Amino acid sequence: MPAGTTVDLLQLGPDFVRDPYPHYARLRAQAPVHHVRAPDGAQVYLVLGHEACRAALTDARLSRNWRGSGRMHQIINAAEDDPNLAHMSMADPPDHTRLRRLVTRAFTPRRIQALAPRVQEITDRLLDAMTESGTRTADLVKALAFPLPLTVICELLGVPELDRDAFRHWSDDMLAPSSPQAQHTAYAELGAYLRRLVDAQRARPGQDLLSALIHTVDEDGDRLSPDELVGMCNLLLIAGHETTTHLIAGGLRTLFAHPAQLRLLRADLSLTEGAVEEMLRYDGPVESSLERLALVDVELGGVRIPAGSTVRMVLADADRDGARFERPECFDIRRDARGHIAFGHGLHYCLGAPLARLEAAVALRSLLRRCPDIGPAADLATLEWVPGLLIRGVRTLPVRW
Repeated sequence: MPAGTTVDLLQLGPDFVRDPYPHYARLRAQAPVHHVRAPDGAQVYLVLGHEACRAALTDARLSRNWRGSGRMHQIINAAEDDPNLAHMSMADPPDHTRLRRLVTRAFTPRRIQALAPRVQEITDRLLDAMTESGTRTADLVKALAFPLPLTVICELLGVPELDRDAFRHWSDDMLAPSSPQAQHTAYAELGAYLRRLVDAQRARPGQDLLSALIHTVDEDGDRLSPDELVGMCNLLLIAGHETTTHLIAGGLRTLFAHPAQLRLLRADLSLTEGAVEEMLRYDGPVESSLERLALVDVELGGVRIPAGSTVRMVLADADRDGARFERPECFDIRRDARGHIAFGHGLHYCLGAPLARLEAAVALRSLLRRCPDIGPAADLATLEWVPGLLIRGVRTLPVRW
């Protein structure tokens, strides 16, 4: 590809959204960085390959501090002072360090470990409802993959059950908006809701994570501000269910596409945790990282990225790089998949990774125990995919058993 060429991703092939991996591999073979036109029309620099992505994810010249940059419009239709964005994922050190320290005090490994029985209970209840219908068919996204992580994170934050349906709409319009106005409206409505939720939990604190965040104070007396509480709730609610939904549904879709691996897992459910890691590596729920802002001119892999540019690291391609994984195009649940970067790398490594792993393993193991003969109820090639470069997942997954 000649220097300075802009690659239109949708022109790479008619199946780019469904299966971008061979297209990314061809680009990676040419260079580790490409200037592209994304499916939504945005101009972005994509970083490809395992080594290049890991390096870029820890490069301080590539910033997540879009607030106050004057360039927020490059990535999102929201105001720079929107409280929804006052969280650690939109900050660099030292602000990121401070925010992550405060959140980590409340979002502890002990709290996650204590959730295991409740995750199992919610999963069992959802599978009861799915299997008692008598039709022996269901949309797995609607029946299990979406409500399980949403219920868990909403219970963690004390969100009333009656309010939870609204989050699917807000989340979709924030991460894969149908229009800029829809995205703007979603941010405004969710921000207003979260402000009310924080006020209610402050007045009537409970045992939930939000109450803990409100009252967490570090050694220096520092605590999250009102805007930061809204921002952290936004981050936890959206990141806490959207990616795990697609990890569960996408993982099962991948198993359907590899029936020998599905039979292997059915026969030995002790392979479940390893299977989840291979699902993350092979076709994880996050196609590319959140956008980074080039603070200065940056040269990566011999390609100059001008200051002010938007940069994304393609995690999906990094985890299919033959320089890091042997036979990366093969899905093998017995593989040692450690080293994948499906949850990111560096400062912004996903805080909720242990919870996502827990939910996916419980969901997968429970589903195969209850419905050992489960299979697809539609041609996998016809499934509708979520648009964009961030989330990799299908809208629905019809199944039968």
